[in-house]
Amino acid sequence: MSLSAHDPYANYRELTLRGMILGALITVVFTASNIYLGLKVGLTFASSIPAAVISMAILKFAKGSNILENNMVQTQASAAGTLSSVIFILPGLLMSGYWSGFPFWQTTLLCMAGGILGVIFTIPLRYAMVVKSDLPYPEGVAAAEILKVGSGDGVVGEENAESGQKGDSGIGEIVTGGVISGIFSFASNGLRVMADSASYWFKAGASIFQIPMGFSLALLGAGYLVGLASGIAMLVGIVIAWGIAIPYFSATNPQPADMEMVGFAMQLWKEKVRFIGAGTIGIAAIWTLITLLKPTLEGMKMSFRAIKGGEQASLERVEQDLSPKAMIAYALGMLLLLGFSFYHFVEAANLPTGTAWLLVFACTLLAFVIGFLVAAACGYMAGLVGSSSSPISGIGIISVVAISLVLLGIGSATNLFADEGNRNFLVALTLFCGSAVVAVASISNDNLQDLKTGYLIKATPWRQEVALIIGCVVGAFVVSSVLELLYAAYGFTGAMPRPDMDPSQALAAPQATLMTTIAKAIFSHSLQWGYILTGIGIGVVLIILNEVLKRSGSKLMLPTLAVGMGIYLPPAINMPIAIGAIMAAIIKHRIRHDEEKVKNADRVGTLFAAGLIVGESLIGVVMALIIALSVTNGGSDAPLALNLENWGTAGEFLGLAFFISGMLIFIRRILKSGK
Repeated sequence: MSLSAHDPYANYRELTLRGMILGALITVVFTASNIYLGLKVGLTFASSIPAAVISMAILKFAKGSNILENNMVQTQASAAGTLSSVIFILPGLLMSGYWSGFPFWQTTLLCMAGGILGVIFTIPLRYAMVVKSDLPYPEGVAAAEILKVGSGDGVVGEENAESGQKGDSGIGEIVTGGVISGIFSFASNGLRVMADSASYWFKAGASIFQIPMGFSLALLGAGYLVGLASGIAMLVGIVIAWGIAIPYFSATNPQPADMEMVGFAMQLWKEKVRFIGAGTIGIAAIWTLITLLKPTLEGMKMSFRAIKGGEQASLERVEQDLSPKAMIAYALGMLLLLGFSFYHFVEAANLPTGTAWLLVFACTLLAFVIGFLVAAACGYMAGLVGSSSSPISGIGIISVVAISLVLLGIGSATNLFADEGNRNFLVALTLFCGSAVVAVASISNDNLQDLKTGYLIKATPWRQEVALIIGCVVGAFVVSSVLELLYAAYGFTGAMPRPDMDPSQALAAPQATLMTTIAKAIFSHSLQWGYILTGIGIGVVLIILNEVLKRSGSKLMLPTLAVGMGIYLPPAINMPIAIGAIMAAIIKHRIRHDEEKVKNADRVGTLFAAGLIVGESLIGVVMALIIALSVTNGGSDAPLALNLENWGTAGEFLGLAFFISGMLIFIRRILKSGK
């Protein structure tokens, strides 16, 4: 179709072979990084911004590269930061004892089908939630600004050209941050000469207290990105867990004579306190869905009106989504793929034919319907707070509970529980089905963010949607292999591949542990509802408080989800996140009077933080490969460790010193950029 003369990018190439290859390579790297980080600490990072920077740095040497081609690369690679969220549930299949590894095709097809459905479900929402909405889309806007800064292209580059920024890709910030955090990760996880955390434990009467500290520079970077409100909320969660709940439970429950203080406190946290956190996270996610119900329905009505009745062909380039026919074809194809995945999973249980098909149908329908319901909510949440801060784990909890209750009913109605082994099978099936829902939710969480970036730089929506589908396919092929590698190298908490492995090096996979515990408890009728209800009560109080603050016009907020995360994540994880958030707020407050300084500092800080995250994560994956090679050849699971004697305290001080040094370098780079 002939494009309007007002379209300066009518002849620009967007989806190119070199761009797709580069996007695939970046997808592989960031998927591996995100899986490692997510299993280690329960967090993943949005990869759009670093992918955009890397794309610009590489494609500037290629003839005819442009801003729209770079945008397609970052769109494709952004699937890495989101599809990897299946690790919030999938490792539970090993923790439950049902799997002993990650079957390649089962894992790959599940991730692929869920991811592509996530893309399709959110396309009808683009018009209402991107074009006609005032949602901030923080990461989408940031990615657009970075693409503009690195581009010399016409209209979108004019503003930045005036400020003298044109052509500055910012790759140096990512590399510097990556090198610093990579050195720390290698020294702490490889050489084992630095500690990655330290805690001071003490008793007041019978009550046990902990003053925690974590030294992860990747988490410092994550904290810089999440914002002050979320950082403070995590601190509140730490206080609730370790300043109130653990002291109370340790005072009211006798400590076993054969158990040390630290072990007893950690047991109380695992068996009681984290369920409080689960309740808080669950009610936060449900409240978000309720508040988004009306705008989501309105947005869907507007979007379907805009694309029906043959109007698609007459739309301008920048308004064209995938056609309704293509969307229906993709949706039906992925629905069949989901059904095939569930059939293959259920078939291995040797159930009666009728019962097996009933379970396949139920799981396919649950994944499709729940996925559709949460897709709009996740897209809206990403628009409000960004992809990195959107509560995917809370969505996972809701889906696991809903799926568990449905399968529990089917199991009871078909007398499956006459064989006790079927109980564990239904737990595993719940987790497998829940993983599909999380794949849908996570990609939905990212898709509208990418479409916002494209809208701001005048990209073609349907080409972005195709790029994201390609990213889902590539990412799906990476997930299984990386999960298998990390499991063989480190193991997961409660699921070690070999009996002689060091449990202190196991990847915590906190969300997967929690989901597995909840599913098992529902099927055994032993879910500790009292602790969950306590968490729900805390969440309700916080929701009411936030609503009162919002209506009074106050800018103060205490995100309920972040408080829940502070309660159920280990405090050594939460502390550097909180420090990073507070650090970012102090820096921004110091330079707040100069808009140009704030803009430059924001960009440099975002890129440096992304570098910190990527560096530590990549070293973690490399170390996993080294450990796996060592173990398979009869070597140690710590092949590079120096094994220094009496080094514990020295390692903690060295880790603290490196953390402070890294933080000071981070601060200096940001402030220097604002001059």
